[in-house]
Amino acid sequence: MIRHAVIVSALLLSVPVAASAQQSGVGAAAGATTGAVGGAIVGGPVGAVVGGVAGAVVGGIAEDNQTRFHHYVVEEQTPSYAYDGQVAVGTALPAEVHYYEVPSRFGSTKYRYTVVNQRTVLVDPRTHEVVQVIN
Repeated sequence: MIRHAVIVSALLLSVPVAASAQQSGVGAAAGATTGAVGGAIVGGPVGAVVGGVAGAVVGGIAEDNQTRFHHYVVEEQTPSYAYDGQVAVGTALPAEVHYYEVPSRFGSTKYRYTVVNQRTVLVDPRTHEVVQVIN
């Protein structure tokens, strides 16, 4: 019983870290599903709930809005910043990259977007870290 409590506690503490570590190209719904399955294997029903929350990018562009959002970015002719490194979740972009507000019709978010190496990304404006790769 104590071991089960330790596992559940560890999963609960890992939610913020796992939420920001979403893999490129996986939407919030798919990430939530993957997290729920993994959580169920490790922690049973409670693990499924925690894993489902951890798999989604909190405050990101929901999977059902990603295609529309990408079309919006293309129509706006947002310039692409050329970056020598890999563009992935967790990458800290240089300070000179310009970030744009996400229109409210795509959901409320504290993040901003930009285009890097022809890929639309959401970025935390405080840390300049990529939190979601849209395309």
